Amino acid sequence: MKRDYPLSKVRNFGIIAHIDAGKTTTSERVLFYTGESHKIGEVHDGETVMDWMEQERERGITIASAATTAFWSPTYMPANDTSKKCQFNLIDTPGHIDFTIEVKRSLRVLDGAVVVFDGVAGVEPQSETNWRYADEGNVPRLCFINKLDRTGASFEKSYESILARLTKKAVRVQLPVGLEDKFEAVTDLIKMKAYKFEGDKGKTVVEMEIPAEYKDEAELLRTEMVEKIVETDEALMAEYLEGKTEFSVDELKDTLRKAVIKNEIFPVFCGTALKNKGVQLVLDAVVDYLPSPLDIPKPKGLDPNTGEAIEREVSDEAPLSALAFKLQSDPYV
Repeated sequence: MKRDYPLSKVRNFGIIAHIDAGKTTTSERVLFYTGESHKIGEVHDGETVMDWMEQERERGITIASAATTAFWSPTYMPANDTSKKCQFNLIDTPGHIDFTIEVKRSLRVLDGAVVVFDGVAGVEPQSETNWRYADEGNVPRLCFINKLDRTGASFEKSYESILARLTKKAVRVQLPVGLEDKFEAVTDLIKMKAYKFEGDKGKTVVEMEIPAEYKDEAELLRTEMVEKIVETDEALMAEYLEGKTEFSVDELKDTLRKAVIKNEIFPVFCGTALKNKGVQLVLDAVVDYLPSPLDIPKPKGLDPNTGEAIEREVSDEAPLSALAFKLQSDPYV
């Protein structure tokens, strides 16, 4: 099979969350920023690409999982450098409990997931159900605390709810600059830089220094983050115990990627999809931390002729192995 992007540059991931946490709004930003759509469709206007069914647009909720393909080159790469450009195969899943089976069957075929949380409510009931499904499938995850522009939003309370109700392995890798109507930027704790989102629909990502009033908190949280990351690597942990406290960005990112793929760490990001802040950095994280098909266990199945258990190589040259996770019948197609 001829492929434009090698398997190492493919990311099969889904967006999962409790209803109204902002899944589809985030998905629409993914399509816009990757260039797959020329305008952003809003849920409240009934104009989204991912919620294509008439019933979904009328009700403003996702009923059926929708899949699409997009392509993304990380924002930190020069515009003419496509060495890290990836093909995204994205599934937007429902959040309503009545359609939870759609999430479960989608997670069977996903290599990774972005879990979206409401920055006011934090972890909600369906967040717990979806997290359990992902645990059952051993699916690596990134956490995105959304809606930090809303009145009553709290990044810390939402993060604490993840620790208390979902997992102790969640680690902050970002910090919001301001909250509610003062939310204006995102601090990257790995690079120790802040990022603003300017221009048309926040399309231009502008790097800047961390504002002075947030510097001390950022340094404190970075120390905590570094400890959690190096704990997952014996060599780095030995260096840390010997007194080394500064690690390069590449060392931290490479180690974090391995830990995410092993489900040893769930990195936590922040932003507001509706106000177009933070989504591009989550897409960068999908490239940097979520697994490619080469990073997950080889698919196993039964030989239909002999009944023998066999394992397939993950390769375009290997015989086809596929799992049909969803069937649809449309009288007009």
